[in-house]
Amino acid sequence: QVQLVESGGGLVQPGGSLRLSCVASGSIFNIYGMGWYRQAPGKQRELVATITSGKSTNYADSVKGRFTISRDNAKNTVYLQMNSLKPEDTAVYYCNADLILITALSRRDYWGQGTQVTVSS
Repeated sequence: QVQLVESGGGLVQPGGSLRLSCVASGSIFNIYGMGWYRQAPGKQRELVATITSGKSTNYADSVKGRFTISRDNAKNTVYLQMNSLKPEDTAVYYCNADLILITALSRRDYWGQGTQVTVSS
């Protein structure tokens, strides 16, 4: 079994910052890509940022220059530093990991339960 547990969400004023964390735990053999996605009310889930095991990154155009994704492979943890937050960043943020279990024959995606980020004055 695998668990992805996010933390760090909350209420912040426009222009403020938040740092999200996500820890993967369980019988993990290897984690490949990790990432953050978000879903606002009435909208589809969308990619925010991804990072490979070699730490190559990819960002949605809407967050480039404001958000930074990073990971600590030794801790099976991915972070999302969010600066210059805007009201349109309000959403539930989900952690994703592409990994393979010790007991599994193939890799697959796992998701966290989500953490709410609200940007409002």
